[in-house]
Amino acid sequence: MHVPGWHEATRELQAQGKFQMVGIIQEQHPERCRLFMQWKQMGWPILIDSLNLAGLSSIPRTLAIDEHGIVRLTKAKPEGIEEAFLNVSYPKPKYLPAQPDSPPDVGELKDATDENTVEAWRNFGDALYMWGGEERLTEAMEAYQQAIQLDPEDGNAQFRLGVAYRRRHDSAHPKPGDFQKAIDHWAAALDTDPNQYIWRRRIQQFGPRLQKPYPFYDWVTEAREEIRQRGETPAVLTVEPRGAEIASPSKEFASSPTTKKEPDAKGRIYRDKRGYVRAEATVVPNTVEPGTPARVHVAFRPNPEIKAHWNNEVEDLIFWVNPPDGWTVDSPQHTVANPPQAVSLETRNVEFEIRAPKTGLTALTKIPAYALYYVCEDVGGTCLYRRQDVDIEIATRR
Repeated sequence: MHVPGWHEATRELQAQGKFQMVGIIQEQHPERCRLFMQWKQMGWPILIDSLNLAGLSSIPRTLAIDEHGIVRLTKAKPEGIEEAFLNVSYPKPKYLPAQPDSPPDVGELKDATDENTVEAWRNFGDALYMWGGEERLTEAMEAYQQAIQLDPEDGNAQFRLGVAYRRRHDSAHPKPGDFQKAIDHWAAALDTDPNQYIWRRRIQQFGPRLQKPYPFYDWVTEAREEIRQRGETPAVLTVEPRGAEIASPSKEFASSPTTKKEPDAKGRIYRDKRGYVRAEATVVPNTVEPGTPARVHVAFRPNPEIKAHWNNEVEDLIFWVNPPDGWTVDSPQHTVANPPQAVSLETRNVEFEIRAPKTGLTALTKIPAYALYYVCEDVGGTCLYRRQDVDIEIATRR
């Protein structure tokens, strides 16, 4: 039974003070859990384990812990929980579990890396990630990299480095390639243990519909509506789920060719050689096999170094894909609508899915694509219509 079911089944016991629910989630974006808890009106504590320090390979797990901190049931069920657990008197053990320091002594963990072991570097990275804030995130990544250098097959370090890259990607100071590096390290982790559910789901969250077990965050819109109807303000999400994160699974690759003509088939639109807009592509999964799909995420960001911004008083951004022979794309054209304000600085995102042919694959395939957009330089500066050819490379396994 999932968490909402447990909550409903034990609501009366919780109200009577006989039962305390506590949850742990392996979530990249914790505030989404906050919104879900608000939606389902569940007010008990939730702990965030983005790094999967609990070492879980599958979820959900339900444990019954007594007042002494001892796990008494490992496969607890709400039916009969009173008889099997709450009404049982457990003697106080002679030796209680040790209580770890919180937060850890980062300095001591740093000193421990002098031993140059995988565990020491991984522990140091964990502490920096959880307690160091964004200003020490790069140090955490370097610590994980040291662990991986010592043992590339350390799946935990690979996964956690991917989590750190994705966190920086979502921050106010992302670096080019952060998202793709996150996918790459999650894939490297999964290669060390293909049965690891948590690591696989993290990749599927951003991957193609054919490889999705369920829609991950399609509930967000409904949750917000119901919360507002109750007269409440929904919890704020720092990273909005979109595209792959809300897409429903599919049993067949959906290809719907557009009736529109290619917008710049002869390549006459001037290229964005000044770099008014920076484009970055991420491929999920990072390697495809014959006949399998990938989801491509393309982000367009105005260049802050020249104070570039979108011109929203004209046409929307258009993105066009020309798949190579044998490759199939869900749709060759994608559009990003302009926001209502005249100018803006937001990142514009395009996602599309592409399927590899069953035969004739090479180790690396380049997917021709380009974007057309209106952009301006500085306040009162020149506004231009420009094209940017986007470099998309998909690694394939024959």
